[in-house]
Amino acid sequence: MHSEKLGQTRAVHVQESSSLHVLYFVIFPHFNFDLPFFGADLATLRGSHLSALDMQPLFGGDADYQAKYTAPIEQTFQAHQPHLPWGGDFPEEAKQFFSPRFLWTRPKQTEVAETRVFAAFKDYLAAYLDLVDRAEPMTSGPKLDNILQAQLRYLRYRGEKDPARRMFKRFYGQEWTQEYIHGFLFDLERKLPQLISNKN
Repeated sequence: MHSEKLGQTRAVHVQESSSLHVLYFVIFPHFNFDLPFFGADLATLRGSHLSALDMQPLFGGDADYQAKYTAPIEQTFQAHQPHLPWGGDFPEEAKQFFSPRFLWTRPKQTEVAETRVFAAFKDYLAAYLDLVDRAEPMTSGPKLDNILQAQLRYLRYRGEKDPARRMFKRFYGQEWTQEYIHGFLFDLERKLPQLISNKN
């Protein structure tokens, strides 16, 4: 699914009996907008819960960019973080792709996952869609190239390091997993010539 400002929306649900539920939901903006990605990974694995919500920045080290896209979710983060404490260790190489208001938690109670996490998901998504509604396209050549390169860095990282890779491989095999990740979930590089052609 795509729109004037959003290049792709991907939603994946995986379920195996009652012990494994995974919802992967991500929104990719068009590369002529400097919008962050929206990402939500909500998982129940053998009775444990893992939840990650964020507006994932294109330029995490840029203070002006953070003021533009991270500051607006400050109150939302503060409202939910006390009920959804930090989930612990996170790969150092991944930190560049997440905002200071990344909501990463491992709730122990199913009720918390079904209520608090779901409420946070709705609030983060609503805040993101508000930013999308107000976003203006970039027209500068250098800015457009910076946006495209930032999107590609993120997608290449997720394509290789996505935590769902092992699960997909176990269920469906290596060949299917490779094509699914690079041909569906993170397929910007494959579609790039067509996208550029459509913009011209």
